[in-house]
Amino acid sequence: IQADGTDGDCVTFVLHNEDHTLGNSLRYMVMKNPDVEFCGYCITHPSESKINFRIQTRGALPAVEPFRKGLNDLMGVCQHVLNTFEVRHFWGAQ
Repeated sequence: IQADGTDGDCVTFVLHNEDHTLGNSLRYMVMKNPDVEFCGYCITHPSESKINFRIQTRGALPAVEPFRKGLNDLMGVCQHVLNTFEVRHFWGAQ
């Protein structure tokens, strides 16, 4: 991950070897934060496997904080889905 931006409240993170799967999910998680004014991402080019992920906060919070929280929250959701799948797979769907 690279971070580009002179202001702490508006940063573009470059995520290598990622695509829409992470970009859209992470954008959703980050936008749930009321301190985030803008969050978006773009695929730089179809032949490149990286995304530019931009976060702009309302100024009181550095952009890296909602980025970290969004990643952690997304990992929690994924872990919950995995645990639910494993329980249902082990015990059989009902």
